[in-house]
Amino acid sequence: MRTVLVVDDGPAELELICSYLREGGYTVISTTDAKDALAKAESQKPDLVVTDVVMPGMSGFELCRSLKKNEATQQLPVVICTSKNQDLDKLWGKKQGADAYVTKPFTREDLLQAVQSVV
Repeated sequence: MRTVLVVDDGPAELELICSYLREGGYTVISTTDAKDALAKAESQKPDLVVTDVVMPGMSGFELCRSLKKNEATQQLPVVICTSKNQDLDKLWGKKQGADAYVTKPFTREDLLQAVQSVV
């Protein structure tokens, strides 16, 4: 069973993503804070991270960059799941190390397909 760390500061979005992943057979760890996600990524060793971009304190882009720079988490696949849907946003996400990019609104299938493509 694969474990996914989900990071989103919106409670409704967080719950929706978590429920889709659980329905898809994944174990889910969640947080609303990117800095907390960094700690959880190291301590709980998930198989994958799904993160929003627009969050207070640290953005999902910064989270992705931090994960990819850290030797302990650099191999961890990252799926960005955000309302930022411009081509430039997607390009920037890839430059930060994102392995997949899903734009909101998304379907259950969109999310699971992105997750399955990187694990």
